[in-house]
Amino acid sequence: MNRWLSMLLLCLALATPAAAQTLKIATLAPDGSAWMRELRAASAEVKQGTAGRVDVKFYPGGVMGNDAVVLRKMRLGQLQGGVLTASELSLVYPDAPVYSLPFLFEDWAQVDQVRREVDPLLAKGFEERGLRMLGVSGVGFAYLMGNKPLRSQADMTGIKLWVPQNDTIAIRTFKLGGVSPIPLPLGDVFTSLQTGMVDTVANTPSGAIALQWHGKLKAMVDLPLTFVVGYLVVDDKAWKRLSPADQAVLAKAFADAARRMDANVRRDDVAALAAMKKQGLVVTTLDAAEAARWRALGTQVTAQLEAEKAISPGMLAAVRQALANGKTP
Repeated sequence: MNRWLSMLLLCLALATPAAAQTLKIATLAPDGSAWMRELRAASAEVKQGTAGRVDVKFYPGGVMGNDAVVLRKMRLGQLQGGVLTASELSLVYPDAPVYSLPFLFEDWAQVDQVRREVDPLLAKGFEERGLRMLGVSGVGFAYLMGNKPLRSQADMTGIKLWVPQNDTIAIRTFKLGGVSPIPLPLGDVFTSLQTGMVDTVANTPSGAIALQWHGKLKAMVDLPLTFVVGYLVVDDKAWKRLSPADQAVLAKAFADAARRMDANVRRDDVAALAAMKKQGLVVTTLDAAEAARWRALGTQVTAQLEAEKAISPGMLAAVRQALANGKTP
């Protein structure tokens, strides 16, 4: 009798579907933004592709806190992942901001060339630090935007410039340029623009609109300072709880979403800049001497980071080789 009862219980256990694995992922991306539309589409693909075994739940708009808080909640197991900035992830993986070195890229073609070769290296680096990189998406080129036109070094005097919290590359670059930056979490910038705590930012046109900063920005400098990326990472412990088949579904869905976001942002930046111009944004050009000065500062900062090994020599070499490969006829 006991044997039959044991067999019955075993059969029932095998017949009962396993509880869905829920991955809670936080992001500062506003709900309703192009980023969130693609992330939710990928989440739906995962749910369908895993027959409900994996449920990816997003917390948009910074409701779980800024990137530093999200990383802490991931360590505590309260969240399983985040869509995070390179500057915050640099505290975990110093090579994360390599794409955001000042004046590294001249155009999207160079970005594409380098990312084909370097994205896999970054994924490996994250994995070695207990994170799985499910996606990396280009947010676009960041430009200086503020409440007054900037054309010369004299115009830069006294500006209240926001830089992302923990973005040591931006902080170092602007300090060398004679500007005292104000590091703040991304979620604090909107209020700081309203109160006048900051009056100048570096962002993409589409980012300025998505974050609703554009109403306080009257002028933009037509000089791409840096390339901005966002990483979707998941804690390795949560990843390993998934079956290999479900991991494959998750990886494909979010890699595809990242590619769609890359394509979208190129169109969105053009449209966003046109919309901001229509609302009165003035686009200025730095005089030749000032533009050359900032490019030289960018080269100097990269050399300093290389000398300090703040970004690994191997990663810098890989980026430079990829750029060189793109220039080969």
